[in-house]
Amino acid sequence: MNRIEMTTPLVEMDGDEMTRILWKYIKDELLLPYIDLKTEYYDLGLVHRNETDDQVTIDSANAAKKYGVAVKCATITPNADRVKEYHLKNMYKSPNGTIRAILDGTVFRAPIQVKGIEPCVRNWKKPITIARHAYGDVYKASEMVIPKPGKVELVYTAEDGTETRVPVHEFKGPGVVQGQHNLNQSIESFARSCFNYALDTRQDLWFSSKDTISKQYDHTFKDIFSEIYEKEYESRFKEAGITYFYTLIDDAVARVMKSEGGFIWACKNYDGDVMSDMVSSACGSLAMMTSVLVSPAGIYEYEAAHGTVMRHYYKHLAGEETSTNSVATIFAWTGALRKRGELDGLADLVRFADLLEKACIDTIESGKMTKDLALITNLENPVVLNSLDFIKAVRSTLDTLL
Repeated sequence: MNRIEMTTPLVEMDGDEMTRILWKYIKDELLLPYIDLKTEYYDLGLVHRNETDDQVTIDSANAAKKYGVAVKCATITPNADRVKEYHLKNMYKSPNGTIRAILDGTVFRAPIQVKGIEPCVRNWKKPITIARHAYGDVYKASEMVIPKPGKVELVYTAEDGTETRVPVHEFKGPGVVQGQHNLNQSIESFARSCFNYALDTRQDLWFSSKDTISKQYDHTFKDIFSEIYEKEYESRFKEAGITYFYTLIDDAVARVMKSEGGFIWACKNYDGDVMSDMVSSACGSLAMMTSVLVSPAGIYEYEAAHGTVMRHYYKHLAGEETSTNSVATIFAWTGALRKRGELDGLADLVRFADLLEKACIDTIESGKMTKDLALITNLENPVVLNSLDFIKAVRSTLDTLL
């Protein structure tokens, strides 16, 4: 077959460790033989981020603004051990956090469901989509180690020089302190993204936080959601036959476990990070979840929702065989290609993305899968494939579909 032509590049953000290895396998086996792939490439591997003082991360986010669609590999967010391992100049912030702050969007994550991989929660019949706020909170926090007794305060200095001080804690000995922030404008964008996505997908929307404890920070989220819903969306939700409600996050967790799914659960940044991993793991694997950042300006950044699979990477470096699930990374590419095709009017590109996703699902449902899924499938006698052989099996299925 002739390779599918693209007219506008994708922004390609390469990553780290085992997912970087899978990234190349996917391009070589599943994309380049079929597509005249056009990308503007950015290496977000930790080595290159360190070489550029993390400027490459900022550049990649600005490129996403320019071209409208990006696809991102999983990346390392360094801790103290990584600083030593990679001889880093700084303990760089999460690249996802940096990109999300620049694009100011909402991350929507939903599990990829296949026959033979049943959710751990028996009553979950439909996918649960996690809508994760993509700005602020712990990802933009300032932190300090308190070495000895002393007083910590929050200080707000207005433009006219007046100050407001709020005591944080009177330390009697060493400790730690953290300051978080958010922006009304970003919370408003988050709310509208969630309401619009609920209308587009005809799904109920839940929003949860902890306003009973955080009576100003979390309560601001609750109030903004309520105000925007009542002014702009309540009548539209009634027409669509869907509902919106707010509840405390601990109540939401209890409700989720007893639900059948099929709704959107909007969470603050860190809450969404944790809950999306819970939902994806309960549905089979962290590597079985789609993830897309959608900005108010209509910019889309597709990624895998999981980490860099460090343990498998070091096995790979040692020459040992790995069986790493690449489905979420493949679906990051298909999501980006489909959106690029939709925006550019390329029906062949959209069809290819659809068929590649079907090839992944059909391959698994035929009994060929990676070890993480073989351990939990109810299919009889599954064939466990290594990392590359699974991708090759998907290619064989794709060729049949094409």
